[in-house]
Amino acid sequence: MKPNRWKPALPQLLRGVFSLPIFTVTSTKAPWHWPVAFTHSSLRKMRTPFYVSLLGMVVITSTSFKKKLPLVSKATRNSYYVLVTKSKYELKVFDSTGEWIVTYPVVFGNKDLGDKMMEGDRKTPEGVFHIAGKRKHEKWNSFMMLDYPTQESVEKFNRRKAAGMIPSGARIGGAIGIHGTWPNEDYAIDQYQNWTEGCISTKNNYIREIFELLPVGTKIEIRR
Repeated sequence: MKPNRWKPALPQLLRGVFSLPIFTVTSTKAPWHWPVAFTHSSLRKMRTPFYVSLLGMVVITSTSFKKKLPLVSKATRNSYYVLVTKSKYELKVFDSTGEWIVTYPVVFGNKDLGDKMMEGDRKTPEGVFHIAGKRKHEKWNSFMMLDYPTQESVEKFNRRKAAGMIPSGARIGGAIGIHGTWPNEDYAIDQYQNWTEGCISTKNNYIREIFELLPVGTKIEIRR
């Protein structure tokens, strides 16, 4: 079951229309969630960005920053390391010292989140890759191509074919990358919709940040 982004308690929500809002909110960091009670005074003290509607509902944004993003002009292929964890629906960026910088929500292809076996299975490959190229995309805002398949990918593919795990005529596939969503469909990320053909997708405003931050050659590790 996919985790909820937020979950206001209905009785408290209704009371919030007529009085000071008190809510039970679920954390947006998948897959963990825990209830947190917010009062009018505690909301003013929050550092996490949020939106308040006329009905008193609170929606916490899902990007998590530890510090300001550094100057892009100084970045090299070794400035950052990216860890994508499919089971957590997260893309984390670390600096060259291993310090965490930022986490972005992402979705994938096949909903079972397994390792890519062959072309057409819509699965996102696991392993260590690098950004092979970057370009603006006519459909999904921006596209960062990964160097899949690597030699490791080919060896796994051949072992699986030899073991009969995939058809003898299957192909390994390619064109795997990181990109945005269709215009006005960022909700696919909020709803954990694994809609791609095996790529990694995030919101369009997030892919713009990632596109500007990470240079070609940056290491991308993808885990289950």
